[in-house]
Amino acid sequence: MHEQLDQLINSTVVGLGFELWGYEYRPHSESALLRIFIEKEGGISIDNCTQVSRQIGAALDVEDLIPVAYILEVSSPGIDRVLFTPEQYHRYIGEQLKVRTRSPIEGRRNFRGSLEAATDTHVSVLVDNETFEIPFDVVDRARLVMA
Repeated sequence: MHEQLDQLINSTVVGLGFELWGYEYRPHSESALLRIFIEKEGGISIDNCTQVSRQIGAALDVEDLIPVAYILEVSSPGIDRVLFTPEQYHRYIGEQLKVRTRSPIEGRRNFRGSLEAATDTHVSVLVDNETFEIPFDVVDRARLVMA
């Protein structure tokens, strides 16, 4: 299902002339949240978000990819944007970010610090003069923070 959802979201967003920054799918027992972030040169308007939401909502209803009731949110990534891909991390080296992991790294799951480096497999975050190497496969969520 995840691959089909990914393909549907990507093709719809790109087909409407936007860039897919990323999306979050959070299933729960009786409902789900699908949060989609879109971008384009010059910025995103409410009308852009509405257009994408209507198209994706209609496609999801036809394809029946989400088996429970769901909430669909479409927005720009914003200044405190969530980071999804290694390329996005590369773009923001030197910036402040918060990272939450699915499992502990050196006894902790939350990191707030400066993004020092990013590879295809992990990020390096400087927190209180200590560098933590965080593999992408354990990152639950990472977002920029404005200092």
